[in-house]
Amino acid sequence: MARSQYAATVTMPKVDKPYPSVLSFLSERFPKIERSSWERRIAEGKVLGEDGSPLTTASEYAPQKRIFYFREVSEEQVIPFSEKILFQDSELLVACKPHFLPVTPGGPYVDECLLHRLRKSTGNHDLVPIHRIDRETAGIVLFSMNSKTRDLYGELFRSGKVEKSYHALSAGCGDGEKAAWLVENRMVKGEPWFRMKTEPGPVNARSLLRLVAREDGVSRFVLQPLTGKTHQLRLHMSAIGFGILNDRYYPDLQPERPDDFAKPLQLLAKAVRFRDPVTGREVEFESDRSLQAATEVR
Repeated sequence: MARSQYAATVTMPKVDKPYPSVLSFLSERFPKIERSSWERRIAEGKVLGEDGSPLTTASEYAPQKRIFYFREVSEEQVIPFSEKILFQDSELLVACKPHFLPVTPGGPYVDECLLHRLRKSTGNHDLVPIHRIDRETAGIVLFSMNSKTRDLYGELFRSGKVEKSYHALSAGCGDGEKAAWLVENRMVKGEPWFRMKTEPGPVNARSLLRLVAREDGVSRFVLQPLTGKTHQLRLHMSAIGFGILNDRYYPDLQPERPDDFAKPLQLLAKAVRFRDPVTGREVEFESDRSLQAATEVR
């Protein structure tokens, strides 16, 4: 069994009394983990309260307080691709992530994530990602090296002060007369829970999409997300009739199956640009990865 050496957290939300037991809360919050597994973890002292002390089955539910636990999976798939560190100083680490590797632990992945790999290779166990990209997407991810300046970099993303550029390939057949789109709509959680959808209402997702080349039935795009919603570019590309090559979620959800490492999602977080809040300098980081138009179409 693979067990993370780093604690994950979950916050107990405000609920009406009578409060559930901690065991019932964890079982309902994580339905894919059997109740007996949480009972075992609690008995073994692997579930901790906010003060770091082990919880018991008699521990009281405490709204707005955090629970710390250690992710476990019975068997973890190795992702056979390597990340690359593009820049590192005392404040910031910039890495280029391969396709299929998650940024942080999740689902069946504990050690096989970019965060744990970088903590191991750098020796900095306080390393924290400043933003995320999808597991299926390759490209630039920024990490904070220093807890004292971490929020300064996080605020850049929260306030939209980071200029992001993506590359994408599509075999779609959208409007052949257009070369640029500004897509603006409202995105919300869909069904199943990991997909997004659009609905009427105030705009919360905006993207600039530019068609830059066509060759052998494959269209090459440069994408600029102006907001940062989950799956934003994937949904917006699908909306204009140019779904991204090898996308298993959009426009239609494909049957669940093992990863096909020969068919990565053709989406790359190519570059980021911003004014460094510590040095005051304009900085730009660019991935040396590229997307291959010869990738087999699903």
